Amino acid sequence: MMSYPQGRVEEIEFYSKSLESTISVLLYKPANYSPLYKYHTVIVQDGKDYFQLGRLPRIADELLAEGKMENTLFFAIPYPDVKTREQWYHPDGSLKENYIRFIAHELTPYIDANYPTFQIGNGRMLMGDSLAGTASLMIALQYPHTFGKVAVYSPYVNETVLSKVAEMSQPELLSVYHVIGDQEDDFLAPSGVRKDFLHPNRDLRELMSRKGYQVFYEEFEGSHSWKYWQPDLKRALKMML
Repeated sequence: MMSYPQGRVEEIEFYSKSLESTISVLLYKPANYSPLYKYHTVIVQDGKDYFQLGRLPRIADELLAEGKMENTLFFAIPYPDVKTREQWYHPDGSLKENYIRFIAHELTPYIDANYPTFQIGNGRMLMGDSLAGTASLMIALQYPHTFGKVAVYSPYVNETVLSKVAEMSQPELLSVYHVIGDQEDDFLAPSGVRKDFLHPNRDLRELMSRKGYQVFYEEFEGSHSWKYWQPDLKRALKMML
């Protein structure tokens, strides 16, 4: 197996007034990081899962070393517990607006003030899986001039999401990477309830295409699991960055 120069993962303790708590943000810096370069920014919901289960830092090491991805900083936000994840990420969650404010009005200005980033919409991407993908999409829909790119894996889609997508006045501002498994029409959620993610995602894809969003959409062979999302990460990063 080929060895690549390894980037560094650091932990940033960030106090959020919107969430009234201290958030531990994981930061991936490329091996050749220098304040003399400019970097794209990726903010990752379900961040710890992306770093551990998705092996995102190692994929970034490989793509950067091979010149297949632009210089990028990844800011990964772990959720503290399952209940809080639901409150933050669900499109009707009780802390959804607080979380969106945290990302758009606290974390992003902090990143731009402390790191050499491209401070334009096309220089920033949001990423997430399942509910974390939903949260990423909802933030971008609300702040398309700040976040011009979104990569979502098997996002949860309901009427709230579809309404926001339909209401967006400048859909051409967003570039969306959207994949879901062809077996996600009947999978057993951790709550013990069987759910259909596939058909609502097809509705989302159809609506986005009709409205004029820039969308890459594909259905992979598989279900709602990191077993299937992880192998796709390399393509997503190459395509979007």
